[in-house]
Amino acid sequence: MLGWFQALMPKEEHFLELFTRHSRILVGGAEALRGLLQGGETVEHYCNEIVALEHDADEITREVLLAIRRNFITPFDRSSIKDLITSMDDAIDQMHQTAKTITLFEVQSFDPPMLEMGEIIVRAANLTLEAVPLLRSIGKEAGRIGTITEEITRIEGRADDLHDDGLKALFRAHADLNPMAYIVGSEIYRHLEKVADRFDDIGNEITGLVIEHV
Repeated sequence: MLGWFQALMPKEEHFLELFTRHSRILVGGAEALRGLLQGGETVEHYCNEIVALEHDADEITREVLLAIRRNFITPFDRSSIKDLITSMDDAIDQMHQTAKTITLFEVQSFDPPMLEMGEIIVRAANLTLEAVPLLRSIGKEAGRIGTITEEITRIEGRADDLHDDGLKALFRAHADLNPMAYIVGSEIYRHLEKVADRFDDIGNEITGLVIEHV
């Protein structure tokens, strides 16, 4: 009887391990995106790597959503768990969309602001990986978690600035003589900005957890 009851108890560590595994995938995806933006013959390789990582992330997301339904008690509110894993999955999905756009238009060289946005995305992914395990001790680590999420928001703002500056430079360089180059470049900037935005969403979801539980 006791064993049956224990089997129904919340798998808190299981949820947090799944979040951490997904965070590691986000770092891998961000690093692949950064590699992709270096251009050249390795673009296809990194695009394929992002596709594979996005598939792995989907599997973890499904596992989290199933675990929410199977457990009577969860470490956080069910809707908060769903919102966090969804925002994390949206980030890798947007990396995938970026890679698809680059593949579609066969782009192999990228502007310096795009490369800097890639570095920002890697930084945001690593900050996410740092923050997620701290949820195991959310009360004790609330201050550190807050510092991390504030940094994610700050660097997302820098990505917005790079997006705007990049579009302006593209327009000046290509709007009259090569409008297609402007269209393609603006699409890549748009997707990169969305990746950074999704990490800001993750930070906001983590901040919400802290507010609810501290």
